[in-house]
Amino acid sequence: MNKIILASSSVRRKALLNQIGLSVETIKPEIDEKLNPRLKPRGNAEQLSLAKVNAVAQKLKDDNLKISKASKIMNEDVIIIAADTFIVFNGEILGKPIDKKDAKKTLLKLSGKSHSVITGFTILEMNSHKTITKSVVTKVFFRKISLKEIDAYIKTGEPMNKAGSYGMQDLAAIFVERIEGEPFNVVGLPLSALTEELKKFGVKLF
Repeated sequence: MNKIILASSSVRRKALLNQIGLSVETIKPEIDEKLNPRLKPRGNAEQLSLAKVNAVAQKLKDDNLKISKASKIMNEDVIIIAADTFIVFNGEILGKPIDKKDAKKTLLKLSGKSHSVITGFTILEMNSHKTITKSVVTKVFFRKISLKEIDAYIKTGEPMNKAGSYGMQDLAAIFVERIEGEPFNVVGLPLSALTEELKKFGVKLF
């Protein structure tokens, strides 16, 4: 029986894993999320997901050593999952807006155009040290958004804690004209690709 740990404090990611029948515990990874300028966005997403997994794995090892020399958790089949998602427009990574003006600037950029959502994910099995790191790209097309709509959306406060200043799973769903690729990737986890890799670790969904 696998014990699955999500290296994240994201409610959305946990909900997505619960949605496909996985019961997970969450541990927030403590890492420096500074980007590597020598890597492309996809490489940075993968590198950060790997760093998150390794940080949580080390925390579990340290905690177990404090509890007992006969590590209880390490005798279980522990699998750690981590992910990192970027919004990329014309090669630029769009993070969370610093203020309402910044959110408006970002939404004006995305209006009527397409952008990419890139999620890097890593799966680590602690006993065997088996590790898989991959990334998935989904293309999102926004319809033309009016200034009135942008201003009204910003007033809701929703864009302020979202990378790219929007959340497709929330009110901004009305801005999305179409997508190409894995839909759940836009929410934070590419479920199709992730579950295919989890099968290689013996994880059964149903």
